[in-house]
Amino acid sequence: MKKIIPFLYCILVACTNSPKQEAPAQKENERIKESEKIIPYAVVRSIPHDTTSFTEGLLIHDGKLFESTGHTDSYPLSRSLFGIVNQNTGKIDVKAEIDKNRYFGEGIAFLKNKVYQLTDTTRIGFIYDARTYKPLGEFHYAGDGWALTTNGTYLIMSNGSGTLYYRDPVTFDPVKKLMVTADNVPVDSLNELELIHGYIYANKWLTNHILKIDTTSGRVVGKLDLSMLSEDAASRYPGSAEMNGIAYDSTLNKIYVTGKLWPTIYEIKFDN
Repeated sequence: MKKIIPFLYCILVACTNSPKQEAPAQKENERIKESEKIIPYAVVRSIPHDTTSFTEGLLIHDGKLFESTGHTDSYPLSRSLFGIVNQNTGKIDVKAEIDKNRYFGEGIAFLKNKVYQLTDTTRIGFIYDARTYKPLGEFHYAGDGWALTTNGTYLIMSNGSGTLYYRDPVTFDPVKKLMVTADNVPVDSLNELELIHGYIYANKWLTNHILKIDTTSGRVVGKLDLSMLSEDAASRYPGSAEMNGIAYDSTLNKIYVTGKLWPTIYEIKFDN
């Protein structure tokens, strides 16, 4: 019997679990779940964040952590500005500020010795010298302005929809549109952006998710679920709002995330 049982087992396996029968379904199942793939992460450390900062953008430039913020009447202490975050105190060393009664400051990006700053619904952006932060000019666009990142050639912009716009930094005209989908379904509410190793990572507004987007196809190929960080921030400061902000230090391979009015910026680590 010891010699017969393995033989019978092989026959049963071959008859009931044929690779040719299951492989297509298995591949289809893997494709369907691609956008639901949870990317594991670890918290490396936390640094202070100003709880009056209504975060709209976060990035690393020349080794420094920059943040841009917006003003809303719901939070009277909020301002529309950008500057360098003091990692000991969380306070922002302000480099430029716009009239909060006229403009709601949104995301920023550095490109070719300039800083570009979006505003929310006023369809106007501002350009500054990247060394002196003196104003250089303005640019205009249709619709809302939410967030910016760059691939070194173009500015990449979100406007709260599921379409990302690659824009010429001189004319600000769109040169490419990237429609973002999850399992062939359009995604909306894309917010703060960061480009990491050829993938765009985007905060999805009003969620604790950061989506990993294939820049060739626009497909969501995974996501970070940062609910635990959101809960931790709320436990430290009950006034914490939604998660927003992701910054990548390409020199040191460090990634930072935070949220609006959060008391903490978290340095996290994950395979990217």
